[in-house]
Amino acid sequence: MSEDKITRTSTIDFKVHLNQERMPLQIDWDATDSPLEGRKDCKAILLSIWDGEAKQALRIDLWTKEMQVDEMQHFVFQTLATLSDTYERATNDKENAAEIRAFSKQFAEKLALFKAKK
Repeated sequence: MSEDKITRTSTIDFKVHLNQERMPLQIDWDATDSPLEGRKDCKAILLSIWDGEAKQALRIDLWTKEMQVDEMQHFVFQTLATLSDTYERATNDKENAAEIRAFSKQFAEKLALFKAKK
């Protein structure tokens, strides 16, 4: 029987640069295990945290004013689509993971995210 013990730690660091009204102007991040060197810019963060004691999800949703509506639509679609993979890996519930995938596909179709380009 193997015993779980911490053998290393990893850090993910977000910096949110705000204006006087506390609106994000720039977001950058770095992670100790990232294959990319140095800090990377991003336009949005959707971070979900599970509080096991309170049995509730906590979220941090931030985006810069540079984030365009079409980018946010794609970002939300991709988040939903990959959430189905996360859910399936964590629960082995293939049926409901397929439901999440189907919903994300319908969402993309409704927003015409993949319309043919002329």
